[in-house]
Amino acid sequence: MNKMAKAIATFEYEEKLLASGFDFVLGIDEAGRGPLAGPVVASVATLKNFKSLNLEDKRWNFIRDSKTLSEKQREVMFDFIYEHFYVGVGVCDHKTIDRINILEASFLAMKKAITDFQKNQKELIQDRRCIVLVDGNKIIPSLSLEQLAIVSGDKLAKSIAAASIIAKVTRDRMICKEDELYPEYGLAKHKGYGTRVHLEALKKYGPCPIHRLSFEPIKSWTKQAKECYYKGVRYSN
Repeated sequence: MNKMAKAIATFEYEEKLLASGFDFVLGIDEAGRGPLAGPVVASVATLKNFKSLNLEDKRWNFIRDSKTLSEKQREVMFDFIYEHFYVGVGVCDHKTIDRINILEASFLAMKKAITDFQKNQKELIQDRRCIVLVDGNKIIPSLSLEQLAIVSGDKLAKSIAAASIIAKVTRDRMICKEDELYPEYGLAKHKGYGTRVHLEALKKYGPCPIHRLSFEPIKSWTKQAKECYYKGVRYSN
């Protein structure tokens, strides 16, 4: 296989689990674990109708790991996924991340995404057997639903890949709105990740109210991680 080729996820996991007796297979993934600013966002996605699935539509090939798509491609697929999947979204803000750490915040965002899905599809899934496909090597703690952790799941399972795209686009849109409030940092370009431009802006202006004060190098740069100033105004996380 060409090392440069894009891995395209399939519905193989979903089909096997449905055949084994599950009624719904939910893929779940998050976006925003690594950035220095903004929330972590999780999404859950499950295909609406396997019987009417038409994989001849080339757009299905773009439901893959969101990192392999351009921003424009993700935006196009965002609407396509909402058309063909039931979706739930959960968000944990930077304050929560600083308080409970990014791993726990990611799990909490995932639980919120599942709760959002269950609320929106309450009648559909009532008394139905569901399983959650989790991207990575850890399952979500203290979750009542059955789970299966899949390493590199966003490259293997369509439902996880769809969730990864929804989570990524949702978070990017949120960060772009924050960029309007805090234009000094270039958030719309790097989405809060620790790029050279972002780090230089942090050195010049200090952290703003949506930066994660528990993350390095911000934590080391601020003597009091719970208290900072943005444009002379004191704030705390």
